[in-house]
Amino acid sequence: MNRTYLAIAIALTLSFSVTARAQDQTEEIEELRQRVQELEDRLDQQPTTAEPGLPTTAAQPTTTSGAPAPTSNKFNPAVSLILNAKYRYFELDPNTYTVGGFIPPGGHGHGGEEEGGHGGGFGPGDRGFSLDETELAFSANVDPYWYGFVQAGVLDGGIDIEEAYIQNSGYVPGLLVKAGRFFSGMGYINEQHPHAWDFVDAPLVQLAMNGINYGDDGFQLRYVAPTPLFLEFGLEAGRGANFPGSERNENGPNAWVGFVHLGGDVGFSNSYQIGASYRDTTADEREYDDEDSLGNEVENLFSDLKSKTYGVDFVWKWAPNGDPSMRNFKFQAEYYRRKEDGQLEYDFEGEGAGPLDGPYSSEQDGWYAQGVWQFMPRWRVGVRYDRLDSGTLNYGPISDGTISREDLQQLREHKPERASIMVDFSTSEFARFRLQYSQDKARFDETDQQVIFQYVVSLGAHGAHRF
Repeated sequence: MNRTYLAIAIALTLSFSVTARAQDQTEEIEELRQRVQELEDRLDQQPTTAEPGLPTTAAQPTTTSGAPAPTSNKFNPAVSLILNAKYRYFELDPNTYTVGGFIPPGGHGHGGEEEGGHGGGFGPGDRGFSLDETELAFSANVDPYWYGFVQAGVLDGGIDIEEAYIQNSGYVPGLLVKAGRFFSGMGYINEQHPHAWDFVDAPLVQLAMNGINYGDDGFQLRYVAPTPLFLEFGLEAGRGANFPGSERNENGPNAWVGFVHLGGDVGFSNSYQIGASYRDTTADEREYDDEDSLGNEVENLFSDLKSKTYGVDFVWKWAPNGDPSMRNFKFQAEYYRRKEDGQLEYDFEGEGAGPLDGPYSSEQDGWYAQGVWQFMPRWRVGVRYDRLDSGTLNYGPISDGTISREDLQQLREHKPERASIMVDFSTSEFARFRLQYSQDKARFDETDQQVIFQYVVSLGAHGAHRF
């Protein structure tokens, strides 16, 4: 009998113990489930298609979306401020700067990058100390479906809205839709804001073909295919009012851009990305001022100008075992070719002055290549070479002998080029100090020695940059 009671007692004890443990486990599981649900709810508030940051391994090409990675919620937009200051030494007067044989994007031949905002002239900026354009950015999730981004450039009291768009939050797998004002996905460096460049200034071919940053008002579609390699297709339709196009006061798009990117890994330490792009736009009453070979002031006016630009770009990244924190190397290169056909009115002062009008056509190209080596944490060195070819130019009044061929011959013989070296030091991911030297041969028959010191500082939240 005692044994029976003892067995019952043991059974009851084990039963209570198992029940208690089961209850404890159930409570733990419920607590974990609630924590997972909270995390899922927080993730639902974040767009899944925003631009990823630089890959944590060298072998991870990412989408080339121009949007910074959002870190805000719909009640508290993320705010960032980028300070960009320089000291410039130029041997030649920057007010006389030209890129021989190429039409200035800002509608004038001289002046710094700051004139006309990001579509400004060829000029390298002012001598001495200057606080260049300060960039102010706001970003937030609008709702579970849309993300908003605004970036403005502030310079000497003027405000230029560089980008202002909404972008879908990835509810259609692989598809991004962007609408508003944005930097085009054409090429590689075009989508990058100046503070993200590896050198103080943009390559000459970027200035000549895109006017620092080619942006537009319109919409953009990007689709990342579900393939083992990174494969992205893009299409843009826009107003086309910026260089090389112009305002036309017409319904419908005036500019079309298409691009494709392909990328992948090579082992654990290397990754690459290849791109190709095309732009088609039209300019009407696009004007610029210049001087001919005799020093005469010339006013030029394009009409019904069809402009087609082709580009290819290539990027290769290396980091030992995919860890770029200690050492890494980045090589990038871009090539552009532009064809234009239309009418040109050539109005000059002096003997025989008066407007001349005739058919115009040109075909020009250019490229750059650069390499940046981080040889130890925080320290990098870089080398870049730029080269342009003014190519072929045909203009009615020159062909029929109405005006001199001297200008045309000078254009054909001149090939603008520039070589640059830089070293920079980053105290953190938010502050970088850079020293750059350039030998600039963009002008006709002149060489400018340039030394520029720059610091770039980021205040507040700022999204990581694309691959």
